[in-house]
Amino acid sequence: MCFPNIPLAGSFAQLAKNAEKKKSLIAVSKEAVKNPPLKIYMLGQETLRTPANRIVKVDDSIRKFAKDMLITMYSAKGIGLAAPQVGVQKRILVIDLNFEDPHAPPNVFINPEIISSSESLDTYEEGCLSIPGVYLNVVRPSSIKLSYRDEMGRPKKMNAEGLMARCIQHEIDHLNGILFIDKVTDQDELKKQLKENKFSEKYVRKETN
Repeated sequence: MCFPNIPLAGSFAQLAKNAEKKKSLIAVSKEAVKNPPLKIYMLGQETLRTPANRIVKVDDSIRKFAKDMLITMYSAKGIGLAAPQVGVQKRILVIDLNFEDPHAPPNVFINPEIISSSESLDTYEEGCLSIPGVYLNVVRPSSIKLSYRDEMGRPKKMNAEGLMARCIQHEIDHLNGILFIDKVTDQDELKKQLKENKFSEKYVRKETN
């Protein structure tokens, strides 16, 4: 199907402009703000242990929420944030590994699901905006395949490895009420760091699998 009196190149140009406008809906400054729009909840608060619900419709309210999540994440000097960390039980997370580049777009993952994981494992130190000051090694698959919807509701797939794979797994754990401290094997160091940062070890839920 074509439109009369509209050059084909022109219609493609308009589509590109519209796509660019849509992309800009989620763009935010990466500079920290004094009063972030959302509160980050800390270890011990029930929201961090409550599984999130799937998002049925991706609309302007979801895009506004993703934007607020990004502003809050940048203000806390983080590279990833999941909705339960700000008290919202929705399956959405944001990640930006290029936070020092003001022009690099962040990643928004809505209803993310890990389709497959590599057999190879990596051990790497992790931290969490909800457990500040605690940094411990966690073993995770080194690469994953992911399905999700982007901020426009479009279905996407991604192959991720290295730090991106780790961040996605960490944040998806949040959507399922799991924290990275649940996966730490060095219990002595875990107890030590929790105590130093005034967190109770009673909030750790050791994984059984």
